[in-house]
Amino acid sequence: MGNDVAVEAVSLGETNPWPDGAILCKLVWKQAQLEEWPSAGVPGEFVHVEFMFKDSSSFASTGGWGFARWLGLELRPYGSDASFATECFSCHQPVAGNDYVFTRPARLP
Repeated sequence: MGNDVAVEAVSLGETNPWPDGAILCKLVWKQAQLEEWPSAGVPGEFVHVEFMFKDSSSFASTGGWGFARWLGLELRPYGSDASFATECFSCHQPVAGNDYVFTRPARLP
């Protein structure tokens, strides 16, 4: 999911790099099986929600991205201070050529 800036960037094909002001959101659930149809995968327990905020000047040390994560349905903040962003950025290093974003935008009609 993304904010209006991110959605417009996708519609224009301008996501590498993403524009400043783009906000990307990822919701994560554990996979479960549908009782009535065991071969169907469905969302199970909610794990966490994550955000990436693009601001090249404010987050220059992390590729222009700020990071946030909240855990569980209680939305407990992840990390004891802002240094957790270096952990996030380290994980995103393999996709530096994709502006540090793992997923590809899905264009909808």
